[in-house]
Amino acid sequence: MESSKTDTRIWDKINGWSEELELLKSIVAQTELIETTKWGGCVYVLDNKNVIGIGGFKNYFTIWFFNGVFLKDEKKVLVNAQEGVTKSLRQWRFTSKDDVNESLVLEYIQEAIENEKQGKIIKPTKAELTIEMPEIFQKELDVNPNLADAFLKFSPYKQKEFLEYIVEAKREETKRSRLEKIKPMILENIGLNDKYR
Repeated sequence: MESSKTDTRIWDKINGWSEELELLKSIVAQTELIETTKWGGCVYVLDNKNVIGIGGFKNYFTIWFFNGVFLKDEKKVLVNAQEGVTKSLRQWRFTSKDDVNESLVLEYIQEAIENEKQGKIIKPTKAELTIEMPEIFQKELDVNPNLADAFLKFSPYKQKEFLEYIVEAKREETKRSRLEKIKPMILENIGLNDKYR
């Protein structure tokens, strides 16, 4: 996600869209989807799979379709929030309750549910381990075989998360403190972002 300078993408947790979001919720309530909260927002699932979400941003409120790329979108209402970055997610943005055509929104949601039932999803591509091993971390692995063994048990994706965490630090002392923070996590087989998953 781009920086908060891009006003239209700022997630507005205390927003002025409560009435409008209630309208969207009342439409979704007519379906078999189950409401849950993920990433601080309202997400609707089918068999524990994310189908749609709703939320308010600074300049609009929206319904997003996690696999919206598969929707026919005959009315051309869907947008890709991050062109070139987002592969499957599509948003339908509204600026007032008058923009919400209940039967049309319901039609799109039903199509999204049907697509989910048919298993229409874009499988995420496995991230290559393209990040270079930080010297500070390699030295630690060389002197601590238990740490090295534990690190190798992680998937390439989780290994990459640990490496990026160290590499992204600008100062050497920050790199060292981050290394000290992740060592116990690695030894206990806890991924860097496991608590958020």
